[in-house]
Amino acid sequence: MVTKHATVSWKGDLETGTGAIEDVGSGSVGPLDVSWPARTGDEKGMTSPEELIASAHASCFSMALSHVLNQAGTPPDQLDVSVDVTFVPGEGITTSAIEVTGVVPGVSQEAFVEAAENAKDSCPVSSALKGNVELKVNARLDG
Repeated sequence: MVTKHATVSWKGDLETGTGAIEDVGSGSVGPLDVSWPARTGDEKGMTSPEELIASAHASCFSMALSHVLNQAGTPPDQLDVSVDVTFVPGEGITTSAIEVTGVVPGVSQEAFVEAAENAKDSCPVSSALKGNVELKVNARLDG
């Protein structure tokens, strides 16, 4: 079992206040400023929980897909993954849409799409979102 840690400070009310992710256990991130406007489209150099979830989902999915492909005997040369997380004020996070392009020798487009679907379903971040957030994946081979 592994437990991860982050520290955040917040000052003020929701709409006009600001916060900061002060640090994370690994020391690799922080400080990162966060705000309500960053959640609703006016970033001004600040991040949001949704942007961080998108980052987490993209990195988790890329590792899961690499593993799925390797287990099938076709490790990828390159995977480029982007994730769009949609936040609707008053409703919450509604969608996490994964776009992946891969260079995977010996794999057909159909097999790549199947592997991407498998990775979407087996990625731990997907599992945490499943049942609350619509998960989508669009996968294509490059080259």
